[in-house]
Amino acid sequence: MNIANVIVDVPASSINQTFDYLIPDRFQDILTNGMRVIVPFGPRKVMGFVVGKTSESNFSKLKEIHDVLDLTPVLTEELLDLGKWVANDTISFYITALQAMLPQVLKAQYKKEIVRMTAGDLSNELESLFAGRDVITFEEFEASALTYYQLQKAIQDGDISIEYLVKSKITKKHLTMIKPVSELHLLEESLQDLSKSAKKQEQLLKYFLENPEPVEKQSLLKKLQTTSSTLKTLIDKSLLVSDKVEVYRNPYDDDSISRTTALELTEQQKTALTPIKEKVNSEEHDVFLLHGVTGSGKTEVYLQAIQDVIRKEKEAIVLVPEISLTPQMVKRFKERFGSKVAVMHSALSAGEKYDEWRRIQRKEVQVVVGARSAIFAPFENIGIIIIDEEHETTYKQDDQPRYHARDIAIYRGKTHKCPVVLGSATPTLESYARAQKGVYQLATLSKRTNDKAMPKVEVVDMREELHAGNRTMFSRSLKERIEQCIEKEEQIVLLLNRRGYSTFVMCRDCGHVKECPHCDIALTYHKNSNQLKCHYCSYEELMPKVCPECESDLIRYFGTGTQKVEEALTQLIPQAEVIRMDVDTTRRKGSHEKLLNQFANKEADILLGTQMIAKGLDFDNVTLVGVLTADSMLHLPDFRSSEKTFQLLTQVSGRAGRHKLTGEVIVQTYTPDHYSIELASVYNFEDFYAKEMNMRRTFQYPPYVFLVLITVSHPNKIKVAQTTQQIVQLLMSNIQKDTVVLGPTPSPMPRMKDRYRYQCMIKYRNEPQLRVYINKILDQFADDVRKNDLLITVDMQPYHLM
Repeated sequence: MNIANVIVDVPASSINQTFDYLIPDRFQDILTNGMRVIVPFGPRKVMGFVVGKTSESNFSKLKEIHDVLDLTPVLTEELLDLGKWVANDTISFYITALQAMLPQVLKAQYKKEIVRMTAGDLSNELESLFAGRDVITFEEFEASALTYYQLQKAIQDGDISIEYLVKSKITKKHLTMIKPVSELHLLEESLQDLSKSAKKQEQLLKYFLENPEPVEKQSLLKKLQTTSSTLKTLIDKSLLVSDKVEVYRNPYDDDSISRTTALELTEQQKTALTPIKEKVNSEEHDVFLLHGVTGSGKTEVYLQAIQDVIRKEKEAIVLVPEISLTPQMVKRFKERFGSKVAVMHSALSAGEKYDEWRRIQRKEVQVVVGARSAIFAPFENIGIIIIDEEHETTYKQDDQPRYHARDIAIYRGKTHKCPVVLGSATPTLESYARAQKGVYQLATLSKRTNDKAMPKVEVVDMREELHAGNRTMFSRSLKERIEQCIEKEEQIVLLLNRRGYSTFVMCRDCGHVKECPHCDIALTYHKNSNQLKCHYCSYEELMPKVCPECESDLIRYFGTGTQKVEEALTQLIPQAEVIRMDVDTTRRKGSHEKLLNQFANKEADILLGTQMIAKGLDFDNVTLVGVLTADSMLHLPDFRSSEKTFQLLTQVSGRAGRHKLTGEVIVQTYTPDHYSIELASVYNFEDFYAKEMNMRRTFQYPPYVFLVLITVSHPNKIKVAQTTQQIVQLLMSNIQKDTVVLGPTPSPMPRMKDRYRYQCMIKYRNEPQLRVYINKILDQFADDVRKNDLLITVDMQPYHLM
C-alpha cells in the first residue's frame, strides 16, 4: 500500500477526483485516511486529503507526497464517506464538502511546533532533540534522524503534541505549572541544608511543603514575590518540577454554572420521550418530530434523552439556530452535563472554535451544542441528534456546499443507528407533512409546562389607526399597555421586522429612488453615519441633500428601522429605558450576551429588536410583546412568506408570560385578515397547515414538488441570458413529461456586485437522474466557467429565492 489517493484543494470540475501519489518511506508507517497532506500539483504545492491507500495505480510516473500536515487524522472514515454523499447530493466538489467539516484554523497557512506535554522522560532521541526546551520547531524534527513513526507513537502516548501556529497567532493556550517532586521528605532535607542567605529558596520550599498541589508559575512568583531564577535553581536541583499544560480557551465560565438535575416530566413530555428513549436503547434509527407549543418543555425532553445516551457512553449533537439561542441554551446544557459539553457557534474566535473542535476530536466531551456546522462534529459513536427550532432557515447553508443540516443529521443518524429529533412550535410544512404520512414519528406537546394559557393576542388594524388620526408607529392600545407595564415594573419585548434606520431614500418630486451603482437594489439609510449603504456589496455614499435627478430638495427616507423606532419610543414614552438589539448593536463579540444580561437584570424596560429576539429567549418578567410590522414579510416574492410570517408571530408570542405573570401580545398590521396573521393570533397550527398546504397544492410548490434553482451570473447581460437559455433547452430534452422548467428570467435582484444574474427553476416530483443531467450540463460549460468568468450555481433545495 505505497500509493495514496488524494483529493486536492483545487475546487474545479476537471479536478473533482482523486489523484495518486507515492508515499515516501518516512511517511509509510504513519499515513492513514483522513489526514491532510501537501502534494505537488502542477507547478505549485497544494493541500489535500488522503481518502484511500492502494498498491497499484494506472499511472506509471507518480509524484511523491511532499509533507504530512497531521499525525492524527482530522476526518474520520465516516466523515470522508459523508463528504462524498454531501458533494453528490448538493452538486458541489468533494473538496468543498470536506473543507466545510473543519474549523477555519485548519484551512489557514501555518507553521507547526512540537510541544513537550510531560515532565517525565522521553525517549533518548526525543530528549536530545528537545535539549531541555519545552517547544521546538517542526523543522528541527525533520532535520533529525527521528522517524515519523516514533513521533506519532509519542503523540499517541500523550508525551508530546503538535501545535499549529496560525499566521503567528498561537491557536492554543499554555500555562506553566510548578509542583514539588513526589518525595516531599527530599524538600525537608534540602531545607535543612540551605545556606542562611538563600531566603527565597527557603520560602519556596516551605510553601510547597504546606501546599503540594501544582500551581501556575506566574501566580506563584507574584504570591511569593520571587524571581524565575530562584525557581530555576530549585528545578535544577530536581526539587521542583516545571510542567506545561494546555488550557482550552473556554468561552463560558464553567465555575459560575450551578448543576441541575432532571425535572419531573408532565404526562405529555413522558409520552413524547418514551419512544425516543426506546430507539436510543435499542440502537435503531428513526426520525421524531416534536411539535410543542412555546414553553411546553421541549428542552427538558432533549436533556433527558441525552442523559440516556451519556449513560450508554455515546455522544449527542444538538443544533440550535444562530447566536440568539446560545447563551441561555448553552447554560441549560452546561448546568445538566457540566464539562462534557462543547459549544460551536459563530461568535467564538477562531482559536476558541479550534479548541472546542479538538475537545470533540479527543473524546473529551460527549455533547456538542452548536449552530449548523456542528452537524459535522467528529464524533464516532453518536447516540442521538437533535435539531431545535427545525423550521429555521439558518440550517440551510447559502454557499457551497449548499447542504441542509436536517438532511445530514438524518444521513448520520442512519449510519450510527440512532434517533434524530426535530423540535419546533411551528415545524416546516415539509416536516409536518412527513409526520402526517408516517415517514417521521409525531409527538405533540400542546400544553405549557406551567399549565399557563398561551398569551392572549390582540390584532390591531393600523389602517383604522390612520383614520383616527394616529400617525405614529405605535397604536393607541400598544402605547397604553407599554405605559401600564412600566408602571408595574414589568418588561416589554418589541419586535420590528426590519434592519437599518429606514429602508430607502426617495425624491418626493420626481419619485427617484437612490440605488446601488453595482447592485439593482435600493440603498439603505443609516442615520448615525448619515450614509446610504448597500447590504449586498458594502458600497456606501453620503446622504444627498438634493435629488440627483431633478435637483429638488424634497429628498426623504421612507420606512421604519430599529433606530427610528427607538427615537420615536423615547419621544412618545420618555420614561422608558430601551435596549436595542439589531445587526448594528450586536456586531462586537459578546455584545449579544451583554445586552440580554442587562435586560435580564432589569436594567431596561423595553427590549427592541429584529428577528434575533423572536426565538428562545426566556425572561420571567416579560408580560407584553408588541409586533410592529407584522406584514412586512408577507409581500416578499417568496412562496414561503406566509409560513415565515406565521412562524415568526408564533415564536415571538411565546416570549410573553413564560413564568408566574400572565402575558399578552399586540400585533400591528395593515392586513389583519390575512390567514397567517389570523391563525397565528389563536395559535392554530393545524388550520394554518391545512390552508397553506391547499395553496401549495394549487400552485405546485413544496412539499408537493421538489425545487431546484439554477442561477447564472456574468458581467455581460447578453452572455447571461444566452447561457441560461441554453441550460433550459438542455434540461428540457432530458426531463420527464410532468417536470416543469420555469425561465430563463432575471433574478429578483438582477445585478449584484456588477454581475448580471439570471435564473431558471425546476419543479419536479420524481426525477431520479436529475443530478446526473445537471452534472453533464455543468461539464459542458466547464471551459466557459474556467476561462470567461462565468458562474453557474445550483441549489437543490432553495430557501432564498432572491
